[in-house]
Amino acid sequence: MNRLAFLPLAALLAAPAIAAPETYVIDGNHTLPRFSYSHLGYSIQMSRFDRATGKIVYDADAEAGSVEVQIDMASVDTGSQAFNEHIQGPDFLDTAAWPTATFKSTAVRFVRGAPAAVEGNLTIKGVTRPVTLTVSSFQHMMHPMLKKDAIGATATTTIKRSDFNAGKYAPLVGDEVTITIPVEAIRQ
Repeated sequence: MNRLAFLPLAALLAAPAIAAPETYVIDGNHTLPRFSYSHLGYSIQMSRFDRATGKIVYDADAEAGSVEVQIDMASVDTGSQAFNEHIQGPDFLDTAAWPTATFKSTAVRFVRGAPAAVEGNLTIKGVTRPVTLTVSSFQHMMHPMLKKDAIGATATTTIKRSDFNAGKYAPLVGDEVTITIPVEAIRQ
């Protein structure tokens, strides 16, 4: 048999593997979106949501990816059961009619090999607006306890709650709300 016939096969086997996009599932124990706002100018109130799900697709070689996050709005935790119920009402989150908020990316921007910003659409109370999440930290490594590939980041954006039909008492209670999403996700 002709040795030249095997050369293309040998070259293919010797070629470096091209990395493909990987899917990571959000770890709900370590992904607790937070929000903060001015309360009558006295203080900055900080609250969180205790349940979030979603997935992240990440391709380090192509510097590409996507993000989908769903937040259970009824899982809001303000530190006060009475205020949790108040903020879930129609003047604010209206969780009976709109139990879930979502973020779906449209672009991920990289700087020096790491995600720096995620552009996408945020939907709260049925209203969808474009937002940009600024990524202030990013980590991609083997999870030391789970022994699986994992990624993590902290991303922040500021919205006007009145843009999402949640503007009761604005501007006394701050219209600007800072949303911070610390996220960890495990590769599937």
